[in-house]
Amino acid sequence: MGDGALPLYQQVKQALLADIAAGRYSPDRPFITQREICERFDVSHATAVRALNDLAAEGHLVRRRGQGTFVAERSVAPAPRTQTIACIVQHHGPHVSQLVAGVEAACAELGHRMFLRHCEGDTAREEQALRQALEQGVDGIIVYPADGATAADAYAEVRQRGVPLVMVDRYRPDLANDAVIADNFAAGEQLTDELVAAGHTVIATLWDEVEVTSVRDRLAGHVHSLRRHGIPVRPDLTVLRRYREAAQEERRAWLSRLLDGPRPATVFLCANGFVLADAAQDLIALGYEIPGEVDLAGMDDAGPFDVLPLTAAAVVLPSRELGETAMRLLHDRITGSGEGPEQVVLPITVRTRQSAPAHLRVVGAPREPA
Repeated sequence: MGDGALPLYQQVKQALLADIAAGRYSPDRPFITQREICERFDVSHATAVRALNDLAAEGHLVRRRGQGTFVAERSVAPAPRTQTIACIVQHHGPHVSQLVAGVEAACAELGHRMFLRHCEGDTAREEQALRQALEQGVDGIIVYPADGATAADAYAEVRQRGVPLVMVDRYRPDLANDAVIADNFAAGEQLTDELVAAGHTVIATLWDEVEVTSVRDRLAGHVHSLRRHGIPVRPDLTVLRRYREAAQEERRAWLSRLLDGPRPATVFLCANGFVLADAAQDLIALGYEIPGEVDLAGMDDAGPFDVLPLTAAAVVLPSRELGETAMRLLHDRITGSGEGPEQVVLPITVRTRQSAPAHLRVVGAPREPA
């Protein structure tokens, strides 16, 4: 036999367990008999009996009256069910694409399946997507909520059914949900600090959505920086108005008023890259040189192109990390880990024109004299 330190019956048990694990005995055929054990291992009947009794007591063998001893049937545990995640987002663009990529990467690592819905800022589509997620029996929801306090009934139903939900990029102050967001207050504050350091003291803000926490927090950070630097807060420069939704003529008239007054704006602080792109086109059409006569800055880099070459400074969002962190938090909620609700705030980065490998200068057609 093998290990002399073990009693003989234990050595026999180990050898027989190895045979069972290797599949040498099937449950539909009689197991090796006491006599065969004695002959194979050169042990006494008492040793063979004790080894068989122990294997039966531990559930490895079963004895059937009139038939003999057999290997016990081993029930195959069912494969764990794949958890399904609904990811509901607004709009398109690099920021949202990277955010979704982060969710997908975490899903793949954690073994979850994800389905994606783009709602394009349409609150009715967001509500529909939430209800469809519930109908499909998802195990959790990640949602990038639309502008405004909408779909309240759908969110209430999600909560009533006990489906874990994590908001990403922004949160709803009227709902007690987990959320993973960028430090938007720091985005407004640090970007304004950079502009003031560059000599800008008349800073006009241009917005897109206005009823979301990301915008409100950025405005609060901007105003906080102005006050720290002793710069008066002018309501005409900080008013929350939807720049992108206005007609082209209205946008350009608004820019002209801000640029032609006694204390004209020297830089436009844009809510995101999409606003910045529209503002650049409008300023070029009005005949302004960027930079030179006026400058641009971006409160985030979400837009149709890389905004930094055209800006004095821009905030870089941790887009992919937002998605990954939101998915991991949702996984914790699905598995019952941690206590909620929780708000996770990720740091942002501010990059300036000086840090860019190249920058652009654009010049509009000559302006007609006033």
